[in-house]
Amino acid sequence: MGLRRMVYVIIKELSPSADEVIIVTSSLMKDMTSKTDMYRANAIRVLCRITDGTLLTQIERYLKQAIVDKNPVVASAALVSGIHLLQTNREIVKRWSNEVQEAVQSRAALVQFHALALLHQIRQNDRLAVNKLVSSLTRGSVRSPLAQCLLIRYTSQVIQESTNDTQTGDRPFYDFLEGCLRHKAEMVIFEAARAITELNGVTSRELTPAITVLQLFLSSSKPVLRFAAVRTLNKVAMSHPTAVTNCNIDMESLISDQNRSIATLAITTLLKTGNESSVDRLMKQITNFMSDIADEFKIVVVDAIRSLCLKFPLKHRSLMNFLSNILREEGGFEYKKAIVDSIVILIRDIPEAKESGLLHLCEFIEDCEFTYLSTQILHFLGIEGPKTSDPSKYIRYIYNRVHLENATVRAGAVSTLAKFGAMVDGLKPRIFVLLRRCLFDNDDEVRDRATLYLNTLGGDGAVVETDEGVKEFLFGSLDVPLVNLENSLKNYDPSEKAFDINSVPKDVKTQPLAEKKATSKKPTGLGAPPPGPPSTVDAYEKLLSSIPEFASFGKLFKSSAPVELTEAETEYAVNVVKHIFDGHVVFQYNCSNTIPEQLLENVTVIVDASEAEEFAEVDSKPLRQLPYDSPGQTFVAFEKPEGVSAVGKFSNMLRFIVKEVDPSTGEAEDDGVEDEYQLEDLELVAADYMLKVGVSNFRNAWESMGVDFEHVDEYGLGPRDSLAEAVNAVINLLGMQPCEGTEVVPPNSRSHTCLLSGVYIGNVKVLVRLQFGLDGPKDVAMKLAVRSEDETVSDAIHEIVASG
Repeated sequence: MGLRRMVYVIIKELSPSADEVIIVTSSLMKDMTSKTDMYRANAIRVLCRITDGTLLTQIERYLKQAIVDKNPVVASAALVSGIHLLQTNREIVKRWSNEVQEAVQSRAALVQFHALALLHQIRQNDRLAVNKLVSSLTRGSVRSPLAQCLLIRYTSQVIQESTNDTQTGDRPFYDFLEGCLRHKAEMVIFEAARAITELNGVTSRELTPAITVLQLFLSSSKPVLRFAAVRTLNKVAMSHPTAVTNCNIDMESLISDQNRSIATLAITTLLKTGNESSVDRLMKQITNFMSDIADEFKIVVVDAIRSLCLKFPLKHRSLMNFLSNILREEGGFEYKKAIVDSIVILIRDIPEAKESGLLHLCEFIEDCEFTYLSTQILHFLGIEGPKTSDPSKYIRYIYNRVHLENATVRAGAVSTLAKFGAMVDGLKPRIFVLLRRCLFDNDDEVRDRATLYLNTLGGDGAVVETDEGVKEFLFGSLDVPLVNLENSLKNYDPSEKAFDINSVPKDVKTQPLAEKKATSKKPTGLGAPPPGPPSTVDAYEKLLSSIPEFASFGKLFKSSAPVELTEAETEYAVNVVKHIFDGHVVFQYNCSNTIPEQLLENVTVIVDASEAEEFAEVDSKPLRQLPYDSPGQTFVAFEKPEGVSAVGKFSNMLRFIVKEVDPSTGEAEDDGVEDEYQLEDLELVAADYMLKVGVSNFRNAWESMGVDFEHVDEYGLGPRDSLAEAVNAVINLLGMQPCEGTEVVPPNSRSHTCLLSGVYIGNVKVLVRLQFGLDGPKDVAMKLAVRSEDETVSDAIHEIVASG
């Protein structure tokens, strides 16, 4: 018997091809009718693994009989085989519904479990059938705990779909879930509790029974139950922290649990649900706990502590001291970076924590072994240090880096010293002395920086009237993306004409302009310009200015990425680039003909602007010929109100004369037929009038912009799946550049601040500070603060959000 079972395994692994399978199928079909149940079960599994649709119809009768077989091993083998076959032979398996329905009533636990899984998969595309299945089974005919867990999941899906459809707040089958909390099997109890906690818009009343049973599991002797309970409560604490507070005493006892995963989840849950008075007690318990867990768990704890500090700002001293202490302990790079990032965020968001936080960072870099962290801390010190009440106390820490660190950190320290000298007049003489000492460093970068900053600040000790543009370049915010600056410098040809930083494109997105490979059959963004131009905007501007009809439109403000107007693998491939001028918009339709036997002539796009009332078509430029696999462009220009971010929808119809091409000679016929091809609609949105332009130091840029044209308001964004979804939606709506990594929302956050910068049409700089918070389980509230160089632009940003 053992050898025979090994043969079954070998056949499954070999998976014989169609011409070889006949060798074994006759033997396997014989085994399907064997008196030995183990042979029958294994033969069914193997046959269904190697069979095709033709053979399946021959053995279908045997499989139906096996599904209702009295032996549970045989029945389960047939049901599991049906689940696998459903992917390839769905129509055949669907004919087994009656037998599967009968197997659902089986007394064998695994048979009932597999039968329910198969029956649900057969009916999953028919919502009414799934509802009937759930309705019939929730009356108590399921005995198997495994099948009951499966039924709970299906019931939860039905509840979610029904709630989304009705919006009345009624939950069908909720009583069934609540009743499962009193089941004798622990797995069923937990599955029901978890399902209740994950319902959309679950209320405190609905949560209470689920939280009660999870609280009992916290004191279970089984580690798996303790882990499952505390992990579920940890998720609940993100949206309903008050509902979990009754479990805090039980979770405190889990801090010393031998299973470190359980202890970590208990700690982070307590940090989310604890009140201000319990912070100090928790910190004492965590201190002893941190040395026993791995870095990945420590990072989770650090993130939770940061959130707690933002929740209770008055406790910043004890929490900052805790972060400082663990920062000096042993740990890897990611762990130390998480701590440094948390301290930086607390310094920015809690003004009272600034000076103590900066000192903690200064003490850390004395022993920091990570170059990246040292340079980041020095950069941050250069931004925040000069703004404190006593900037001089940080100079010693910074200058020590010049003597005791590698060249990269030494260069960073020189830049930080120069920033203190530029921003604090009383420190200039001292900074000059320190920078002169750096002139004798053995590293070129350090010496060059020291020389540059001494010349900029006035190296002889006198306060000089340094050119404001130079100061802004060295110490202010850089309003062009670094990658664009790098590309422009690489493409700069040394000449008598100095490099002009204003020539660097400010659009953060660079679209590759080289023609795509012929196999793609897609039109390129540009057909004419050579590959590898300095920037997208430069290449487009050169192309458009060469067309007389558009030469009078002025300077090009922005060009969008290509927007596809056709589906893949169609006869004609068309995408469009939106070129934005101050008073005009030009649509560049990049077209490609993918049919070798056709030549298109006089290719134009007929644009219907009836849903874009502020636009008037002023000119168009047709494409004379469009041969096979040779992309070309046709243009349509519209006039719009000057300096206004007009929006609208445009319908597009590709119109052309098609001529048949002789494949043997490649020549087209003289006569052609006029034809049309419907394209997708095109929309101009508010984001098309905004350039993504980053700033290196948002706080400096924000403060230098001033409050003259600041506009602040609050908005309700309605229900969202997550805080991250709301943040991304607003970023995409405005089309601005996220700064300092604030587009990333930390896991489990209930509030978040996002910083955006950009240049609005008319070359108006705009800065935006977004503060998000969860208002209830799913509703997101947002505070929007806008600063710009023009009051009407600040108002326009708010109008975009209000109407979006």
